[in-house]
Amino acid sequence: MQFLLKPHRTYCSSIAISANSKISHFSRLGQIENARTVFDELPKKTIVSWNSIIAGYFQNRQPVKALQLFDSMPERNLISWNNLVSGYLKNGMINEARKVFDRMPERNVVSWTAMVRGYVQEGIMSEAERLFWRMPERNVISWTVMLGGLIRDCRVDDARKLYDMMPEKDVVARTNMILGFCQAGQLEEAREIFDEMPKKNVFSWTTMISGYVNNNKVDIARKLFEVMPEKSEVSWTAMLMGYTQCGRIQDACELFQAMPVKSVIACNAMILGLGKNGEAKKARDVFDQMREKDDATWSAMIKVYERKGSVLKVIDLFSSMQSEGVRLNFPSLISVLSVCASLASLDHGRQVHAQLVRHQFDFDVYVASVLITMYIKCGDLMKAKQVFDRFPSKDIVMWNSIITGYAQHGLGEQAFQVFHEMFSSGVIPDDVTFVGVLSACSYTGKVKEGRRFFESMKSKYLVEPKTAHYACMVDLLGRAGQVSEAMKLIESMPTEPDAIVWGSLLGACRIHSKLDLAEVAAKKLVQLEPKNAGPYILLSNIYASQGRWRDVAEIRKKMKAIKVTKSPGCSWIEVEKKVHMFTGAGVSHPEHAVILQMLEKLGGLLREAGYCPDGSFVLHDVDDEEKVHSLRYHSEKMAVAYGLLKLPEGMPIRVMKNLRVCGDCHSAIKLISKVTGRVIILRDANRFHHFKDGLCSCRDYW
Repeated sequence: MQFLLKPHRTYCSSIAISANSKISHFSRLGQIENARTVFDELPKKTIVSWNSIIAGYFQNRQPVKALQLFDSMPERNLISWNNLVSGYLKNGMINEARKVFDRMPERNVVSWTAMVRGYVQEGIMSEAERLFWRMPERNVISWTVMLGGLIRDCRVDDARKLYDMMPEKDVVARTNMILGFCQAGQLEEAREIFDEMPKKNVFSWTTMISGYVNNNKVDIARKLFEVMPEKSEVSWTAMLMGYTQCGRIQDACELFQAMPVKSVIACNAMILGLGKNGEAKKARDVFDQMREKDDATWSAMIKVYERKGSVLKVIDLFSSMQSEGVRLNFPSLISVLSVCASLASLDHGRQVHAQLVRHQFDFDVYVASVLITMYIKCGDLMKAKQVFDRFPSKDIVMWNSIITGYAQHGLGEQAFQVFHEMFSSGVIPDDVTFVGVLSACSYTGKVKEGRRFFESMKSKYLVEPKTAHYACMVDLLGRAGQVSEAMKLIESMPTEPDAIVWGSLLGACRIHSKLDLAEVAAKKLVQLEPKNAGPYILLSNIYASQGRWRDVAEIRKKMKAIKVTKSPGCSWIEVEKKVHMFTGAGVSHPEHAVILQMLEKLGGLLREAGYCPDGSFVLHDVDDEEKVHSLRYHSEKMAVAYGLLKLPEGMPIRVMKNLRVCGDCHSAIKLISKVTGRVIILRDANRFHHFKDGLCSCRDYW
C-alpha cells in the first residue's frame, strides 16, 4: 500500500508544480482567464496554487477578485499575507495594503520592508520613516529601500546619516548614495564612496559617469569611462549624451561611431544633438539607418526639422508616420500642429486634431489655443470658432487667439464683439489682447475706434501701452492717410521706436507716396536692421513709382555692397495632403506646362472681364511688355492656377504667400473669383483676403 501511495503523491506534486508554472505564465501574458481555468481544474489545490492565482489577479489589475480568492482560501501562510500586501501596493492601493498589514497575524522583515517601500514609492516619506524605525529587525534591503526614499526626496544629508548607520552596505546601497550626492552636485563625496567600494558593478560605474556628465564634467566622465572594466549600452549612452548636451558634437560623433551597439536611446540623443548643431542632414542619416524606432525617434526628427525651419519635411515625416501607423506623443503633436499653422496645411492639421481628440488631449486649454491658431492660420475661421465655443471656461490665451484671428481676417466688428464678451465674462485683457484689437482697427480702417481703444488701455484697463501698440496705431493712422499724425505719435513715444514702428510708417508712406517721411523711416530702419532688405526695397519701389531710376540704382548698388539680399516671393497651396511651392517663372513645377496653359486661359477670361495688368507693381526700368510678362508669373497667380486645376468645384482654394500680396495680383484674383465662380482664400505676410464673386473681404483696404 505504501508502495502504491508514494508514486501517487509524487504524481500529484508534479501536476501541482506544472499547474503553478502555467498559472504564473498565463498571468504574465495577461491571460488571467486561462490562468483561472488551470487553477479551477486542479484536482488538489495547494497553498502555493492559491498564492499563484491571487498574485495573477493582482498582476492583471483585478484586486477585487484577488481579495475574493484570498478570503476563500482554506488555509493561509505568511507568504499569502505578504502576497496580499504587495499586490495592493503594486496596484497603488496604499491604504488597503496598510489595513491588511495591520491585521496580519504575524509579520516578517519582508512584510515590513514591502510596506516601507510602498510609502516610499507613493512619496509619503513621513509614514515610511515611522514604520522603518518601528521595524523589529532590518536587513540590507530594508536599509537600502529607506536610503533610496531619502535620496528620492532630495534629503541627501539625512541619507548620508542613514548610510553611516547601516550595519551592512551592499553595492546597491553604495550606488544609491553615489547617485544622491551626484544629484546634489556633491561630486567629491560621491567619488569618495565610489573609490572606497570593495566591489563595483557596471551600474556603479555608470552612475558615477552620469554624475559627472550631469554636472558638466564631461572630460572627467570620459577618463572614468575609458577605464571601465565592462561597458553596457547605458554606459555608452550616458557618455554620448554628455557630449550632445554640452554641444560637443564632434566628440559625440566619434563616440557614436565607436559604439558596439547603438541603442534606440543613443540614436535619439544623436539625432537631437546633430539637430541642435544645425546638422539636419546628418541627423536624418542616423534616423534612416535605424532598424528600430520608437515614438521618441520620430519626435526627435520632427523637432530637428522644426528647429531648422524645414516645415515641408515635417509634413512629409508626419505623412510617413501616418502610413506606418506610428503614434505621435503629445509634444510632437503640438510641434506638427504648429508647423501646419505656419504652412497652412489644413488637411494635416485636421489629422492631428483627430489624433488629439482620439487621445483626449483636446480638452486641454493650451491645446485648444494651438488648435484655434492653426485653424485661423489655415483660413478656416468657422472651425476655429467651433473649437473656441466648446470651452465653457476660457483662458486669456484662447480669447486672444480668436480676437487676433478675426483681426487677421479683416472682421473688425467680430473682434470688438469678442473683446467685450471677454471683459464681461470677467477675463481681464492684457497687452496681447490690445495688439489684436488695434490690429483689427488698422485692417478695417476704423480710426475712431482705434483711438478709443488706445486711449482706454491705461485709464480703463490698466494696461501700459508698449511699442507693439504704438506700431499698431502708426499702421492704423498711416493706412488711413494720416501719415503726418502717425509721425507725431512716433515722436511722442515714451520709448525709442523699433523697426516695426518705422516699418509701419514706411509702408504707409509707400501707399500714399509720402517720399519725405519715407526717406526718414527708411534711414531709421537701415540703422536698426542694416541687413534687412525690406526698407531698401520699399524705398526703391517708392522711387521707381516716381520714375527716379537713378535713385533706384543707387539703392541696389548699396544693397549689393553690404550683401543685402531680398527674400524671393513664394506662394504655396496644399492639394491632396501635399504642399506645392511656387516661386514664379524662375523655378518650374513638375506640372509647369499645364499651369502655364491655365494662366493663358485665365488671361483671356480676365481681359474679357476688363482686366488690365498694372505695371506699376513691377517697378523695374523695363518696357510694358516685360512688365505684363512678369506680373503673369507672380507666385500667387501660379498657385491659384494650380488650385483651379486640381481642387474640385465647391472647395475653397487656399493660397499662402510669404510676402505682402501685390496690388496687381489682388485685382486679378478678385476677377478670377468672379469669372470662375470659386472662393479663393489668400494669406499673405500681413493678413487674410477672402475673394468671392469679384470682391475681397478687405474691401481693397490693406
